[in-house]
Amino acid sequence: MKAVKLRNYLQHILNPAHVYCRLRDLGLGRVKARRMTRVYARIYSLTWLA
Repeated sequence: MKAVKLRNYLQHILNPAHVYCRLRDLGLGRVKARRMTRVYARIYSLTWLA
């Protein structure tokens, strides 16, 4: 059961929307954060939805 909790937690913190917010918190501009998140979202979708 702990593996499921860990997976859910990782899915949450690694979610592209969450990553975008953290990049903004770190001071990245909207455009750069959006571009980075767009690339990251493609990788994320291949790993978590496969």
